Amino acid sequence: MVRVASIDRGLCNPRKCQLECVRFCPINRIGKKAIEVPQEVNKAVIYEDVCIGCGICIRKCPFQAIAVVNLPDELEKYVIHRYGLNAFKLYGLPIPHEGKIVGVIGKNGIGKTTAVRILVGEIVPNLGMVGSNPSWDEALKFFKGSELYNYFSKLVDKKIRVAHKIQHVDAVRVYVKGYVREVLEKIDERGLLNELKKFLDLESILEKKIPTLSGGELQKIAVAAALLRSADVYVFDEPASYLDIRERLRVSRAIRKYVPSRAYTIVVEHDLAAVDYIADLVSVVYGEPGLYGIYSKVYTVGSGINHFLSGYLPAENMRIRSEPVVFNTKPDQRVVEVEYKQVYLTWPDMYKTLDGFTLSISQGEIRVGEVVGIVGPNGIGKTTFARLIVGEIEPNVGHVPFRGLRISYKPQYIKGEEFPWEYVGEALESISKEGIASSEWFAEEVTKKFKLHKLKEKKIRELSGGELQKFSVAIALARDAELYVLDEPSAFLDVDERLTVAKAIRKIIEGRKTACLVIDHDIVLIDYISDRLIVFSGEPGVRGQCVGPIDIRRGMNTLLKELEVTFRRDIKTGRPRVNKPDSYLDRYLKSVGEYYYTKPAEEKEA
Repeated sequence: MVRVASIDRGLCNPRKCQLECVRFCPINRIGKKAIEVPQEVNKAVIYEDVCIGCGICIRKCPFQAIAVVNLPDELEKYVIHRYGLNAFKLYGLPIPHEGKIVGVIGKNGIGKTTAVRILVGEIVPNLGMVGSNPSWDEALKFFKGSELYNYFSKLVDKKIRVAHKIQHVDAVRVYVKGYVREVLEKIDERGLLNELKKFLDLESILEKKIPTLSGGELQKIAVAAALLRSADVYVFDEPASYLDIRERLRVSRAIRKYVPSRAYTIVVEHDLAAVDYIADLVSVVYGEPGLYGIYSKVYTVGSGINHFLSGYLPAENMRIRSEPVVFNTKPDQRVVEVEYKQVYLTWPDMYKTLDGFTLSISQGEIRVGEVVGIVGPNGIGKTTFARLIVGEIEPNVGHVPFRGLRISYKPQYIKGEEFPWEYVGEALESISKEGIASSEWFAEEVTKKFKLHKLKEKKIRELSGGELQKFSVAIALARDAELYVLDEPSAFLDVDERLTVAKAIRKIIEGRKTACLVIDHDIVLIDYISDRLIVFSGEPGVRGQCVGPIDIRRGMNTLLKELEVTFRRDIKTGRPRVNKPDSYLDRYLKSVGEYYYTKPAEEKEA
């Protein structure tokens, strides 16, 4: 076995501890040195060749800054890159295939963006030799005889050109100035601008300045910019973030349609429905976030996602999760179960005008222990509905009958400064004194699985997008409320984090016999979590109306018919899968008016 150790330098704080890691290390106590705190860095350092992997320092560290794992020593021949001593270690890379789109799925902090930056030539892999000056000559020797050798040879010799859509599109606001039309015209090397602006519905923002664009608009501009370039390698890092269901499908179609047929294409994405739609092949990256990541062999897209959800990779003979993710494959049975539940809350017809936008809401009800998903395009009134329900705004017509009800609301946009605590630890200590948050279950299934216990020393306003999202959801769920309203709880989260959040929501709502409204754009998450749906439609920014709550089958048919896309259920996992446009199943489902489900016999035949 070989030891891989990681010290989170943001958490390690020798000035505030008793150096428990050094004092209790059994190797240190017999006179050798496996861990120390050098004065020049004032952070703990673990010597992996001396460490025996006993785990005592992990348990003793008051800040939970240490992670150590034992890995098979044969993995060392696959080391691609390491950021430094006791830093993240990457094993393997996703293998690009000419003429194919390769999807990459896995947790946050596990090496997806690092691998992408190596594949586009932004990082020269150091092959794990920390402190050395890596060169492409050494890297090419390492890859010789592998499938990656030809790819990197062409990349290093500048025989192939790369178009890279970065993960954090917010940076575009900072580094790119001018009007959208001017920027896109300058980079339109393929003469596709007129076609793409219609396909991606960009006409309305062409005269806007780049710094004024919303996150969703920036995302579409970044995808368009990559597709307009004449390249041999196209890389899209999280192209679905900030986008609603309609726009995610639009961008997915654009990537499949406009990437040249013989190009190498890599897509990193957390929305499994989008990956299923875009990719031909899938590589799963697994390991421990912040510690190490290992890339699997390339699977076909259906098999790869199924292996990821089942938690077992057959080609590697590796189990990557303790239990499989199982979807409800009997939506009709779910409807029957909901009908037997007692009506919990009702609301009347309502009408609201806001900044030129009009929203019509039909009366509805939510039942005890029920989670209702809310779906529809952006700008159609979903957040306005949530704000009406929680009492932030008043309707012009009708009334909200929830005055005096205890409501826990997680808004769409969250800021660390808005919380009454400065540090995460203060917040966790405060909420643990009352209600469900004081239970052992909450500590295990929410605090630990959301990994908030590792953030105790962090200031809330300094949390990353994903950390702040998990923190906000945990705070909302910890409140002793009669109704929970969560607006986009999956934003910035990876697949596993989304499923963890979904499980926690369902468990708390069912256990406390309350109710929950969840607004989200991830169809897989909505399918996984919801008992029924409220479906919004209309003209974004102008008018909106809603139907529901109605059963999931009818709700998804209503939504997907408008989007002109069909879904089927995977036979093995029950997960929703997007049908390729104009495929036999896509045409058949549209002909019978079933956009979301197929009967078992029809699915097997297809």
